[in-house]
Amino acid sequence: MNKHRLTNLPLFALLPLLASCSGNYTFKSNVTPDNAEQYFSASKVKIFNDESEFNSAFQYIGLVEGDDCQKKSYLAPPDAINARTQARQAAFLQQANAVIFTSCVDIETKHCVAQVVCYGKAYRLGAPYKEMEQ
Repeated sequence: MNKHRLTNLPLFALLPLLASCSGNYTFKSNVTPDNAEQYFSASKVKIFNDESEFNSAFQYIGLVEGDDCQKKSYLAPPDAINARTQARQAAFLQQANAVIFTSCVDIETKHCVAQVVCYGKAYRLGAPYKEMEQ
C-alpha cells in the first residue's frame, strides 16, 4: 500500500503546477460569424436531380452559377465540385434551399489557364407557391 501512495505522489504534486498554467490565452482569427455563415451556406442548399424529387411545395427562385479557375499552370486544375459549391452559396444568398444543376462546362478565358462553370436552377422548398413577378 505504501508503494501505491508513492507512485501517486508525483501526480498530486504536479496538479497545482498544471492548474496554474491554464491561464487566459487569446486566439486571433480572420473567421467572423458572418464569414463562417457564408462559408457553410452551401451545406444548407441541397442538390436534387430534378423537380420530381421534391417532397414539398416549392418555388423557383432563379438561375445560379459558380466557377472554379486555375490561375497558374502549377496550381490544381479547376474542379466542378468547387464550382457547384459556389453556385450553392449563390443560391443561399437568394434564399433558396435547393438546387438542380443543369450543366458544368469547361470554358476558355484569358484570366485562367483552365476554368469550369456550373449552372443550376435555385428553388425554395417548403414555401407556399407564389407566382413569380415578371
